[in-house]
Amino acid sequence: SMLIAEMPELGQITGEQAAALAGLAPIAHDSGAMRGKRAIGGGRRLLRHVIFQAALVASHHNQVLKTFADRLRAAGKPHKVVIVAVARKLVTIANALVKSGQKWTPHPE
Repeated sequence: SMLIAEMPELGQITGEQAAALAGLAPIAHDSGAMRGKRAIGGGRRLLRHVIFQAALVASHHNQVLKTFADRLRAAGKPHKVVIVAVARKLVTIANALVKSGQKWTPHPE
């Protein structure tokens, strides 16, 4: 419900735009030849906090997202990076589902 309330644009934008609106897109801190670290930020802060909590649960209990999170953990990614990646995936999945008018099915056919 928070996703619908905070993002009325859902289904009318791209996955990248949805992630940026939720504050889950990496922001570059570059200047000239210096390449800085990427971090998430901006967007809708309250929505980001709710999605982050949903991602914590999904990364342990949703089989599709658990597999994705386990693959990132096996690659040596830090915990917060894994959860943010799952949160971004949740937002892009929700955007795609609203755009196509479909319901979530754990195994795409």
